This record gives sequence, structure tokens and C-alpha cells, in this order.
Amino acid sequence: MTDDFRLDRVGSALAGTNPTVLRRLDAGFAVIGDVQHLPGYCVLVTDDPDADQLTDLPVDRQLAFLADMALLGRAVSAVCSRRDPAFRRINLEIQGNTDAFLHAHVTPRYDWKPDDLVRWPAALHHREKRVDVERHALGPEHDELRVELAAEIDRQRAAAP
Repeated sequence: MTDDFRLDRVGSALAGTNPTVLRRLDAGFAVIGDVQHLPGYCVLVTDDPDADQLTDLPVDRQLAFLADMALLGRAVSAVCSRRDPAFRRINLEIQGNTDAFLHAHVTPRYDWKPDDLVRWPAALHHREKRVDVERHALGPEHDELRVELAAEIDRQRAAAP
């Protein structure tokens, strides 16, 4: 996996060259996170390269993005709960304070995380330097997880009204 796609995550997803894309959704792309310290971590990336935040989109596209975020959350929740009995919940967050494009974090949370982290946003793991990025980098060992996530996204889409 090359790092070039990281320079323009939206453009590379639109061009079909972003290797983290799991599925194209109605208002964006479901992508698996570059770092899997919380297995199943995904991001919903907008399909509008001009959208820096949710309110940059017309209302109908805002609603579509939020619906995609919920769908991805359901898919991640289903996969993670099957894979790990210590799975506890999903956090859905739109922050965008570092990367200047609309995206939503879909973060599984687990009971095996330390108490001082489990109650706070997962972003604190990075801020407090408690993530070994190299050890948890997305790689071939996550191929099965990717397949499960993509299949569950498909199931959730088929079940949606």
C-alpha cells in the first residue's frame, strides 16, 4: 500500500486509487482506517472534494451523508460484535480538525481498553501517544476484516428501506 492516496483521500477515492475504500455509498466512501488499534475502525469520506464540513453540503446531501454514517456504524458494530465478545459500542464522530475534508469516524470501542481511555474519545489514544501506529498499521493481516466489513455493508444496504 503506497502513501500517495493519503495526500488526497477524496480525490483518490473518486479516482478508484484509494486502497482503503471498502464500498462506495450514496454520499461518500466507506474506508477502513489506516491504523487498526481498535479493530474495525472505519471512516466515511465525502464524495464532494469541495466539502470541508457537513454544512458545506446541500441539506439533502447532508442527510445522505448522515445516513451513510449510520449505515457504516451498523456494519462496523455487527462485524465487531461477532469478532470480539469484548466489543461494547460504536462511536460516531464528525470532527475534521486535522484533515480539511468532510469525514466521519466510526470507531468500535472495547472493554479491553484501559479505564482511563474507554470513557473518552478515541482520538485521545493518539494525543496521549498510546497507539503503536506501526504495530497496528493496516496490512495483509486485516484482509479478512476488510472482507467482513464490505460484506456487512452490502447486507446493511440491502436491508435498508
